[in-house]
Amino acid sequence: MARAAGPSPLPARRAAVPAVSWWFKWSLLGLAIAGALYLLRPDLFGRSVASEPPAAALPAPSHPAIPPPEAPRRSFADAVARAGPAVVNIYTARVVARQVRPSRATLFGRDLPMVRQRVEGSLGSGVIVDRAGNIVTNYHVISNATEIRVQLDDGRVATPRIVGVDPETDLAVLHIDLPDLPVMPLGRSNELRPGDLVLAIGNPLGLSHTVTQGIVSATGRGRLGVTTFEDFIQTDAAINFGNSGGALINIEGELVGINTAVPAQALGTEGIGFAIPVNMVRGVLEQILEHGRVRRGWLGVTDSDTLPRERAAALGLDPPAALVVLDVEPDGPAARAGLRRFDVITHINGQAVVNDLEALNRVAAMPPGATVQIRGRRGNQPLELEATLAERALGAGA
Repeated sequence: MARAAGPSPLPARRAAVPAVSWWFKWSLLGLAIAGALYLLRPDLFGRSVASEPPAAALPAPSHPAIPPPEAPRRSFADAVARAGPAVVNIYTARVVARQVRPSRATLFGRDLPMVRQRVEGSLGSGVIVDRAGNIVTNYHVISNATEIRVQLDDGRVATPRIVGVDPETDLAVLHIDLPDLPVMPLGRSNELRPGDLVLAIGNPLGLSHTVTQGIVSATGRGRLGVTTFEDFIQTDAAINFGNSGGALINIEGELVGINTAVPAQALGTEGIGFAIPVNMVRGVLEQILEHGRVRRGWLGVTDSDTLPRERAAALGLDPPAALVVLDVEPDGPAARAGLRRFDVITHINGQAVVNDLEALNRVAAMPPGATVQIRGRRGNQPLELEATLAERALGAGA
């Protein structure tokens, strides 16, 4: 009974818990407030705020700077106005033979010829290149023509004379005698790059002075089977029948190429056209005006082939590009210089050869009588020869 009258220990311990709990909560709240003030106002605690040192500047990237894109042109009318008047329409007539079927070879009991002739007209284009009245066009536009007429942009019509032709580049030069002729400024085709804008101007399907626009798709196109000397500009500007001999110009209105025939394998294919580069045109024009024909150098290698790079590398050739001589013309310049079948040519006049087509073009670009240095291999022995070029006949090899 005395135990029941004493104080209960459990209520005393429970009464102390709230005091400790409130003290702990107020302590945490004070620490939180002090931390916030320390972060937001460090000067209240005697701490000066020092500015952090700036981060070290990162080095600029080493990539070459890309020039800002040019503002897009809304019109090429100025280029067309500068070049267009010098583009002419060329109308030709030629006599063609037509085979008569045997069932129609007799009429009223009389024998008729099995071949009958008729006159056909065709269309083409040309470019006036100087004040004297010289016009450049394609050879195939005027070949075998019995009549040729030239119509200018201003409506004047003239009958030209043929100054000279070069079937191996499909170029021809005509001359007209008219005053106050517009002239096409000549550009530089070696400065063209894939992606450059170009315009084609010509007489497609008889639609005079039609202008089409495209880009340079590629340069240096060869082995198309169109001409002997091929170094074409490929473009997606529309070039149709009647455009042959017309102008391919840059956006400055300068001539960069003469539009030519579309190869048979490209017929029906959109976006593929070809032009003869103006640098080649310029050389042919100068020679025709001076000599009446194109005089080209000839080495007398009638057949050759590009040595596969793997084979050239295995032979230790540097650079690994070379030509294998497969045949030489007896008593030609190469034979007289001592070049033999199966000799390997690596350099011509100190410049490495690229392939057989490039070597043909390089030799043909030299004048007859020029001396060329030939370097290569004969078996495992070095080979060095000197030859004097002759004049190349139509259709000959290198």
